[in-house]
Amino acid sequence: MAEMTFRQALKDCLRAEMTRDERVLLLGEEIGRFGGSYKITEGLLDEFGPERVRDTPIAENGFAGVGVGAAMLGLRPVVEFMTLNFSVLAFDQIVNHATKIYTMFGGQTSIPIVYRTPGGGGQQLGATHSQNIEVWYAHMPGLKVVAPSNPSDAKALLTASIRDDDPVLFLENLNLYNTKGEVPDEEQTLELGTASVAREGSDLTVIAYSRGVGVALKVAEELAKDGVSIEVVDLRSLRPLDRPTFCRSVARTSRAVVFEDDWLSYGVGAEVAASVQEGAFDFLDAPVRRVAAAEIPLPYAKPLEKAALPDAEDLTRVIRETLDATGFSA
Repeated sequence: MAEMTFRQALKDCLRAEMTRDERVLLLGEEIGRFGGSYKITEGLLDEFGPERVRDTPIAENGFAGVGVGAAMLGLRPVVEFMTLNFSVLAFDQIVNHATKIYTMFGGQTSIPIVYRTPGGGGQQLGATHSQNIEVWYAHMPGLKVVAPSNPSDAKALLTASIRDDDPVLFLENLNLYNTKGEVPDEEQTLELGTASVAREGSDLTVIAYSRGVGVALKVAEELAKDGVSIEVVDLRSLRPLDRPTFCRSVARTSRAVVFEDDWLSYGVGAEVAASVQEGAFDFLDAPVRRVAAAEIPLPYAKPLEKAALPDAEDLTRVIRETLDATGFSA
């Protein structure tokens, strides 16, 4: 098992899948000689050539649609957006074509396409380049939405996404690219739509995804010093959403807090909280709490950006409030 960064795990996956299956090709802006905005595709042009690593014009709706056409003709395109924020320009191709063609044409053709894209705040990129708009896509039946939290899961989930016959939006939080972790040497895939218990605990469940999982694990480690046992569930996929796994966890701990980088209103946390109410209500000792970003466009100024994004301090405070409200004592 090798230690590698989140970035390297993604690149290794792309190389392995392009080697394994000649139908896999890459499309996107500056993904060839430049290697992509975050160097995920660096070196792949030299290995696989311009027929399979295609630089595109700055026209997101256009190359997102080219990917749909390629998928309909039997290829397995991996389309890279420079940022999730630019995917808005391709919203029509993603949600009205890639997502719906299978059912609109009675299952005559599948759309095995992956839209890869970085997103999230914390890098001082301004309000229009720092969004967590994954819930817009997770709302769409027919589109799978994946959000890994560590290098091992990133490689296994991207492998599964490329081999999936349905369209997948693959989210890569900017803050995770340089994080390191052990990645199995052998080929590994994870079933899309399955969450994992990243840390076992008995007093309260924190449900998170992507960058939030790392924050939750650090908070759990700190609270353990005070005798508080926190279980952390990593959603890994936002659609399909693995409700049974986090409801079973809440049934064991009787308390739940949802942590996300997105805005609170109408977000992933709202869906998870409602699912816990429906699936584990009889086990709850306290209302489900949510920790999310401030309801404002993310500021550019570093102190204001930091204040707007949820952090370990916010999560710790809400966990303690939830425990105190139920008379918990370590």
